[in-house]
Amino acid sequence: MSDEAEPGKAYNPETEGAEMRFADKMSYGDYLGLTQILNAQAPLSDASDELLFIIQHQTSELWMKLMLHELNAARDAIADDHMPQAMKLLARVSRIMEQLNSAWDVLRTMTPSDYTQFRDALGMSSGFQSLQYRLIEYALGNRNTAMIRPHEHDAQSVALLNAELARPSLYQVVLAFARRQGLDVPEDAIAVPASAPHLEVPEIMTLWQKVYRDPSAHWALYEVGEKLVDLEDYFRRWRFNHVTTVERVIGFKRGTGGTGGVSYLKRMLEVELFPELWHVRTAL
Repeated sequence: MSDEAEPGKAYNPETEGAEMRFADKMSYGDYLGLTQILNAQAPLSDASDELLFIIQHQTSELWMKLMLHELNAARDAIADDHMPQAMKLLARVSRIMEQLNSAWDVLRTMTPSDYTQFRDALGMSSGFQSLQYRLIEYALGNRNTAMIRPHEHDAQSVALLNAELARPSLYQVVLAFARRQGLDVPEDAIAVPASAPHLEVPEIMTLWQKVYRDPSAHWALYEVGEKLVDLEDYFRRWRFNHVTTVERVIGFKRGTGGTGGVSYLKRMLEVELFPELWHVRTAL
């Protein structure tokens, strides 16, 4: 008798060997912890769009968790001169940023009137307080220590932020690699982990000019430079999408976390993570 499904008869995957009983085996849901994940949404209002708001931010936090994992691995790879591995990891980080950017398109379907139905339920909670976002900024070099304050109530979060500040930023690791390649890098740029946002340094500008004027002679640095530019490009787009989404949904009202809302976010658009790279490529 043929195992093929007869017309009008439901197909049974067991006929091809599919496992269908999981009382004593690990299932898809078990492996992914789906019971915990899918029960982690607890809207505080009756507004239909609050679930969208929660899921958009929760999924963004999951992508940020992966982004931190890959950034840490990339820094380790560069420190060990494993550049092909680092290139793959940095390319993945940019693709993660692409996913984060796409998420704003879903949130933009929420109108101001939709948002006002549950905004009061948020209290003082705000993405401004995201620990993982702050860790990403610190890893990339935008190290504003004042931003530890929103986490002072949580000793574990403060410890994570201080541990990140005790590590060289991604850019510092790249500059240390440049020095190992024989290029001139100011000692104070890499001697200790940065404790403030990176500002343009003339000697580092000169370094990247050498790299970009003769890529074939400095291919590893040229390649990592382009990966950093790609990452900052996506990061800037994420900030821009954040601004336009907030402006579209809440206008110029103050943010739930107490910031100026759109005005605060627009100031963040001016931040440059790798200023020498951002300027040198178009100045040659």
